[in-house]
Amino acid sequence: QVRLVESGGGSVQAGGSLTLSCIPSEYIERTGRGCMGWFRQAPGKEREWVGNIWTVGSPTYYADFAKGRFTISRENIGSTLILQMSSLKPEDTATYFCALAPRPQTTCASAGAYTTWGQGTQVTVSS
Repeated sequence: QVRLVESGGGSVQAGGSLTLSCIPSEYIERTGRGCMGWFRQAPGKEREWVGNIWTVGSPTYYADFAKGRFTISRENIGSTLILQMSSLKPEDTATYFCALAPRPQTTCASAGAYTTWGQGTQVTVSS
């Protein structure tokens, strides 16, 4: 089974930027049937959807809090999933997870659609 490994987390001041990467252990076919997503979970809170992209490479969808600040993309060669974050706020502090849904049975905005998850990477935004 494919494994996902996130990297790029760290500490940044409010207003700063970070780019997270998610590298699958094998190539993810570019089909229009699967989706790759980012979720986050802050301490004491439920995991929430950040956004997702279809495995074909587009389109992308974002949670309201991410629109205009976060960008999800898939590199043209390979399968690396990228989350570019800018104008970061303290409330963006969380562990960020990438996930893969080869055949989602529900909306890709739902964690239940995904069958494979990375281990997460911590993002801390200080004020």
